[in-house]
Amino acid sequence: MKNNQLTQRILLIAAAAVLVMIFAVIIFAGFDTRSTFKVGLILTGKTTDTGWNGSHYNGVISACEKLKTELIVKEDIAEGTGDCEKAIHELAKSGVKMIILSSYAYPPEVKEVISSYPDIAFYGISSDYNAENMTSYFGRMYQARYLAGIIAGMQTKTNSVGYVAAMPNSEVNRGINAFTLGVKSVNPEAMVYVSWTNSWDDAEKEIALAKKLIENKNVDVMTYHQNQHNVAKAADEAGVFSIGYNQATEGLSEKYLTAAVWNWDELYYQIIREYVQGKPNSVKQRWLGIESGAVGLAELSSIADEDTVRIYEEEKNRLLTSGDEIFAGEIYDNNGTKRCSDGERLSDETLLTEMSWYVDGVVVYED
Repeated sequence: MKNNQLTQRILLIAAAAVLVMIFAVIIFAGFDTRSTFKVGLILTGKTTDTGWNGSHYNGVISACEKLKTELIVKEDIAEGTGDCEKAIHELAKSGVKMIILSSYAYPPEVKEVISSYPDIAFYGISSDYNAENMTSYFGRMYQARYLAGIIAGMQTKTNSVGYVAAMPNSEVNRGINAFTLGVKSVNPEAMVYVSWTNSWDDAEKEIALAKKLIENKNVDVMTYHQNQHNVAKAADEAGVFSIGYNQATEGLSEKYLTAAVWNWDELYYQIIREYVQGKPNSVKQRWLGIESGAVGLAELSSIADEDTVRIYEEEKNRLLTSGDEIFAGEIYDNNGTKRCSDGERLSDETLLTEMSWYVDGVVVYED
């Protein structure tokens, strides 16, 4: 009798334990951990864009999925219109505690708004300033630009390389200078002709300037700093070489040599993980280089000869193993002023905020 009672008690306890486990599985299976963490992303264009905005969105959504965070996106938020401020207020009302400002011009125009939300962690791309609740983040794209310059310098036969650029801020200037240093490292006679669109996204103007550089300056290699791939397509139609930006594009001829590309997945994973781990804004600047995989070059065209491939690989390996030595040693600007001496290296602060000049070899072309 006692044995039967003991057996029944054991069975009841076992059954209760099973029920507890079943309820736990049901509860946790139905619990969406993403509701705990909400990330906001503000874009100047659409998530479906093939250039800058699309690549950012793909990088953020990939990181959010890995880290089980909810993503709320605000698209087509034009710079300098007040729409970014409105988007921030809307995201804050949605319970977002981390906001990514994915355009260079956003942070300066919403400084006061950022300070009014001290409990929200802001991340501003390539921003020239920081705050207690805002970190500047970017990749050392100038390293990829330098390598792209080597490809251009080896390929040009006219010693005229074209560069259609958005606007003369530190980020864009840094890329132009690094690219030119790459060109000049293998072809001292070459010049880089820069034309400004004063916009991140203006297809008509980008195409027009590319054509002018090709026709008026005998440019036979084109590159750009724009959101879309309009310049590469215009160059291909004109039968000249091109080097892309943001991500590799398809449908072009073998004269599309390569592209300076972003791997936003890696960069966004790092900064969103900081937020999830409760350590947002733990540094003033998050700046990842080629060694992290955040930046690099796309596959080279089959048209690149053995010497080009060899020099490119040697320089890439040098950057990976010896450190960042692009803006180092004796560097003169295009007015003949020495900007860096032997044994010196320009500081990150200079590269981030004080690049208002151009290296020797850059010609600003205004028709």
